Amino acid sequence: MAKRLSKLKVLVVEDSKVALKAISGYIEDMGVQPFLAENGKDAIDIYNRERPDIVLLDIILPDTDGYEVAKEIRRLQGKDEWTAIIFLSVMSKDEDLARGIEVGGDDYIMKPVGSVVVQAKVRAMYRLVQMQRALVKLAGQLNDANQELQRLSMTDGLTGIANRRMFDTVLAREWRRCLRLSKPLSVVMLDVDYFKKYNDRYGHQEGDDCLVAVASEVSRAAPRPGDLVARYGGEEFVMILSETTESGAHLVAERIRRQVEKLNLPHQDSPYGHVTVSCGISSVQPTTGLTPEMLVKSADNALYLSKNQGRNMITYLDYGQI
Repeated sequence: MAKRLSKLKVLVVEDSKVALKAISGYIEDMGVQPFLAENGKDAIDIYNRERPDIVLLDIILPDTDGYEVAKEIRRLQGKDEWTAIIFLSVMSKDEDLARGIEVGGDDYIMKPVGSVVVQAKVRAMYRLVQMQRALVKLAGQLNDANQELQRLSMTDGLTGIANRRMFDTVLAREWRRCLRLSKPLSVVMLDVDYFKKYNDRYGHQEGDDCLVAVASEVSRAAPRPGDLVARYGGEEFVMILSETTESGAHLVAERIRRQVEKLNLPHQDSPYGHVTVSCGISSVQPTTGLTPEMLVKSADNALYLSKNQGRNMITYLDYGQI
């Protein structure tokens, strides 16, 4: 225990020089060098500088009282910090004890104090400090794990881009934002042409590699914070282009179509001889009474036309058009 206590930081706040010397001596006998303050201002300064584990705090001080010092310590603490506060007092009324707990105190030692009680209280509080910090650390680890699970739940495992769940969430958010700002919103649906034939000829591993390559090109075409690229399902991808009109969405889709062609991934069962994509676009300025689902449906209908009219092309449909 002595070795563990060597890292302990104890602040003693006491305006009586005799009591301060006695209490600091009890702490030193434990192998701990305490920090000493005779008033509230010095106590707060030392707390800010040293961040002690335990504060032994007299209630009656020359410039303030221990209650105010305790409240200030609690105010200064970060959400991941915890310092044990033990009040030193000659006051033993229930009201005094209740007030100490109310302002953030953890325990009381009645004056006059003795070495046995002080050392026992400090050891007990040190164990509580260690337990609290272990809990804080565990809570942080759990929070990190939950955030990672949340990220994974919103990410497509193969391509690393957003999945359908994330797409639905962002679409609803961007729809509300564009509605509030009276800005246009566009959706681009993309499909890898003749992908089933590609899988059949080259195998599923090559098929996965193809989807990863296409996803990378699609992602590069949507760099703005409000934009999103997601895997919609199978070989189909979808883009949310916030504050983007039909013409802007068409430029993005054409850039993707050309970049996928430049990949020059061989596809012997495609009339183009290499992997291509078909695109469907729909745009709208959201207003009350319209829905984002219909915007997606229009883009999907546009994609269907691109595939039926020869693939490797882009088709636009107005919002709600079938």
